[in-house]
Amino acid sequence: MARALHRAFSAVVALLLLASGIPNAKSVPDLAARTLPGGAAVLPLELFHGNSTRRPISAVRRPISAVRRHLHGHPTANAHMRLYDDLLTNGYYTTKLWIGTPPQKFALIVDSGSTVTYVPCSTCEQCGHHQDPRFQPDESSTYEPVKCNTACTCDKDKQQCTYERQYAEMSSSSGVLGKDVMSFGDESALRPQRAVFGCENVETGDLFSQHADGIMGLGRGPLSIMDQLVEKGVISDSFSLCYGGMDIGGGAMVLGGISPLPDMVFSRSDPVRSPYYNIELKELRVSGKSLGLNPKVFDSKHGTVLDSGTTYAYLPEEAFVALRDAITSKLHTLKRIHGPDPNYHDICFSGAGNDVSQLSKTFPEVEMVFGNGQKLQLSPENYLFRHSKVHGAYCLGIFQNGKDPTTLLGGIIVRNTLVTYDRQNQKIGFWKTNCSQLWEGLQSHGAPLPAPSVFDNHTSNGGLSPGPSPSGLQYYTLPGQFQVGRITFDMLLNVSYLDLVPHIKQLTELIGRELEVDVHQVHLVNFTSKGNTTWLKWGIFPAGPADIFSNTTALEIISRLEGHFRLPVNYGSYQLGDWKVEPPLRRTWLQQHLWAVILGISVVVLLGFATLLVWYFWRHKIAVTPYRPLGAPVPEQELQPL
Repeated sequence: MARALHRAFSAVVALLLLASGIPNAKSVPDLAARTLPGGAAVLPLELFHGNSTRRPISAVRRPISAVRRHLHGHPTANAHMRLYDDLLTNGYYTTKLWIGTPPQKFALIVDSGSTVTYVPCSTCEQCGHHQDPRFQPDESSTYEPVKCNTACTCDKDKQQCTYERQYAEMSSSSGVLGKDVMSFGDESALRPQRAVFGCENVETGDLFSQHADGIMGLGRGPLSIMDQLVEKGVISDSFSLCYGGMDIGGGAMVLGGISPLPDMVFSRSDPVRSPYYNIELKELRVSGKSLGLNPKVFDSKHGTVLDSGTTYAYLPEEAFVALRDAITSKLHTLKRIHGPDPNYHDICFSGAGNDVSQLSKTFPEVEMVFGNGQKLQLSPENYLFRHSKVHGAYCLGIFQNGKDPTTLLGGIIVRNTLVTYDRQNQKIGFWKTNCSQLWEGLQSHGAPLPAPSVFDNHTSNGGLSPGPSPSGLQYYTLPGQFQVGRITFDMLLNVSYLDLVPHIKQLTELIGRELEVDVHQVHLVNFTSKGNTTWLKWGIFPAGPADIFSNTTALEIISRLEGHFRLPVNYGSYQLGDWKVEPPLRRTWLQQHLWAVILGISVVVLLGFATLLVWYFWRHKIAVTPYRPLGAPVPEQELQPL
């Protein structure tokens, strides 16, 4: 993947409206950092569960209970949506969106630097293999194309409006515009809404190879999902994002306004200054000491841009050099080492230990000072990423932005920070909290929304939420005193079984890691092969000699199946079918006590064998004749009578 994660910026942004209220779909410069840099640490995706023993990463984080009342109580309905994936493992965060009637599910990258939402279309001539099947317009009874008119770019047949997006890392997306019902999940108070989106016909570069299906555009512009919902009057003109911390992932998103939080730090965001979400950054401090930079260094070109789709932070050369030198000068006890990828000159240090909560004892605190004098404190996890090859080593997640004078702040800067994009009041707020646990706080006091039957087509297990919480426990219920003996699920791979056989062991290990169970608990129960397609049925069994899972363990495994199950790209296109919980098998007395019987028989056999050996040697014992010198007289022995 390309090292340059930052988007291409353009000085002129054309935002034309169609006669029907639909924006011009010509190419608009979107921020485009959604891929992993070469020096990124490749870590296993891990969501934070409620019973985890992880400690808070920073003392300045606020308890979840303090934020709940502010996330609810706004007069307008909000869409509460869970975030999936991990910033460094995947290079982005995704959320689930359902489009059409009946609904078709998609995993979309949450991107505040993009102005259009798009998914692969069934008519796509050049689309990669992504997480979910392509959108089928013909199977949605509520889909309608956006018809061609003089205010939009039309397809070659002059029938339908089109869109096109090109990005700095040489990737692109283009297709037609359509309108359909979008659902934001059963946990949202916001009911399904009709909205315009892009139906992809061609995608190139990283967009072609990424696992996520498409983009959810939250930027400023009439095609943005935010602008459309605000124009309909169903939400207020604000949204919030909260990204999980280092090694944890997950998080939450709220479309709509929230009440102001105590001691939230704000910066003005001027929509006239830049088409992107910007802040007024005036100063950087390391360990309380200013870098002494001219504030204008952060105000060149597009100024300081905050982009949820970019992984790292990128500074103009002068600011980067000053910050790098100030941080490294404080690391006397650490050893400078090479980065994980020899193709890049990452700034890395070893000897800091593996406990993220202790990093502040070694690495300095960085402060961002805004134009109004308010300050946002950055803990080490807000500017470091783990070294993927050296235990206890970390690398600087802030880079020089080439020759571009724009300051671009990606997701790493706002780990474990609730960021509110208050577009109505032209400001952006920052509030330190534990983002991986925030979803639970959102749901515990949220207004429940009955799920329309047409918006739950995942399985026949009934009552399942399309978007489970990070812990996944409060939304999956087991009837009565139901005991789970095993969990099964189907998997479809576009590969012949003969080609798959050599990789079954590796695939079993991958499933074990994804579901966080021991590999010995994963068994291939059955398979069916036809041509280049193989259906596999997998079973997850209790650990050791246990007959059943605890309900907590079973629900955690199910939430991982629903949430972030991923296979490497070398397995090609795949789909997960329905999962099912099954009771323990009814076993006979012999099956229940098989190990005891085997042990008893083994003891009896060993004792019998030992007794036989003793008897044999006693029966055939050999008399030992004392040594006599050659020629010594031997006493005569009397012959026995015949």
